[in-house]
Amino acid sequence: MAASDRPVYLRLRDEIVAMILDGRIQEGDALPSVRAFAADQGANPLTVAKAYQWFQDEGLVQVQRGVGMYVVPGAADLLRRRERAEFLAGEWPGIVERMRRLRIDPAELLATTG
Repeated sequence: MAASDRPVYLRLRDEIVAMILDGRIQEGDALPSVRAFAADQGANPLTVAKAYQWFQDEGLVQVQRGVGMYVVPGAADLLRRRERAEFLAGEWPGIVERMRRLRIDPAELLATTG
């Protein structure tokens, strides 16, 4: 499924995951407010709230009523493990097949990424 075919709330969730994995949002930091993130992304606040609900459901944030949602300790490691497993199971086999088809040597590929 192309990224543009994914539901908006999943794309928003993925953006927050990337922010956590890249260290732009640290463990203990608050997620951007629903309204601020919605405005920044040009999204409906209800859609952002749906994306944020996933983080709550997965235990990756702690909600402080009236204050915000804070990334819990260990969230980045858990997200990295999940993203890695998803990549290896979902995307990697297709990449390997395409490399085989195009006769791309992994060593050659690694040499070009310097």
